[in-house]
Amino acid sequence: MLDKPPGLTSHACVARVRRRYQLKRVGHGGTLDPAVTGVLPIALGSATRLLPYLPGAKAYRGVIQLGLRTGTNDLSGEVLERSAVPDLDLLQLNACLESFRGPIQQRPPQVSAVHVAGERAHVRVRRGETLELKARAVTIHRLELLRWDPEHHRLELEVSCSAGTYIRALARDLGDRLGCGGALATLRRTEALGFGLTGSVDLERLEAEPLLPLRDPLLALAHLPRHQLDAADWLGWRCGRGPGTAMELTPDQAVVVVSPDGNLAGMARSAPDGRLQPRLVLDPAG
Repeated sequence: MLDKPPGLTSHACVARVRRRYQLKRVGHGGTLDPAVTGVLPIALGSATRLLPYLPGAKAYRGVIQLGLRTGTNDLSGEVLERSAVPDLDLLQLNACLESFRGPIQQRPPQVSAVHVAGERAHVRVRRGETLELKARAVTIHRLELLRWDPEHHRLELEVSCSAGTYIRALARDLGDRLGCGGALATLRRTEALGFGLTGSVDLERLEAEPLLPLRDPLLALAHLPRHQLDAADWLGWRCGRGPGTAMELTPDQAVVVVSPDGNLAGMARSAPDGRLQPRLVLDPAG
């Protein structure tokens, strides 16, 4: 896991990992805006195919500036409007935050990676287009007010949310709800895809000697049920056939499949009858 510094895109971080490990196939889990720091999960080689099986929830710590609206919903964008901020206390702020906790409908920022007619929204916006993006269902599992600075009209929040949640949009919508506008000032991702800041490394350490060892992907998949193949099923699995035994699982449950010697063999999905159907075979025969 990388602890991404400010000023770099996620793509630039992937390029540095690719050069360091001399691998073409490198991917990341969850894009971070250049100004945002924190956890950026990186997968190398065949492990890139495991990214969709990792838990999607993410956590952040950020600061919201009240009293202005910007074109990007953060302080990097053009200021569109400034407004007076009402007198607010912790009770009023928490009451407002309550309306954002749980399942909500959230409209993504115009400058975002959302696809619109086959193109990223931010590409179209930078061409001068104005977009009407549809609200999407997201869930904010936890939203805590850590600090309120009434002098500078800034509040610090801790957020745990589902994949697809935009903290910039939360800043915008919170400011709108308070009637004064709001924009994201700073943001740090503290958790992503089951990984936290503990164990994450910065780019300086990544590029120093010795070369950092890679983590066993089984550790990242520990949240999923596991099935170990026996010797009789091993060859069939490598040919794309599921094991003969059934498991008591909900239909379409992702299952980690390991080889007879305990190494990751791939991923399967459970059929309605409990049998495992291969979805990813890491060491196919032939």
